[in-house]
Amino acid sequence: MIRWQTQAFADLDTLTLYRLLKLRVDIFVVEQHCPYPELDEKDLHPQAMHLLGWQQEKLVAYARILPPGLSYPQASIGRVAVEESERGAGVARALMNQAISLALEAWPDAGIQIGAQEYLQAFYTSLGFTPVSAVYLEDGIPHLDMRFHQRT
Repeated sequence: MIRWQTQAFADLDTLTLYRLLKLRVDIFVVEQHCPYPELDEKDLHPQAMHLLGWQQEKLVAYARILPPGLSYPQASIGRVAVEESERGAGVARALMNQAISLALEAWPDAGIQIGAQEYLQAFYTSLGFTPVSAVYLEDGIPHLDMRFHQRT
């Protein structure tokens, strides 16, 4: 059972900050062999939400939810990360459903846009996102922009 927690950057204690940065770096820099500027100042934005998924004291899932106008005109969800041992068990879907709900609650009229890794396009489509750009390279990894369409 995952326990979900949402915090602003200013409310993160040092151990939680360490754990979320370690998860992000382990996945996006080490696992994906992609040196890129992981610390991009957006974490610090007062409206940024850090969504944390815990199993006991272990951080197993994370996403960053940003307000409209910071990455895109719409709200955005990024830095979506699931601990390798938890993949394939529905954790990513639960994480994204939580993130979508939080973004819609905070900014109900803004919409949501993501920069998705191309290989995850079918996953994001299953959550209600549709492509709005051609595939492009970001940090050497094929991505495409996708927007969420309200579920009915």
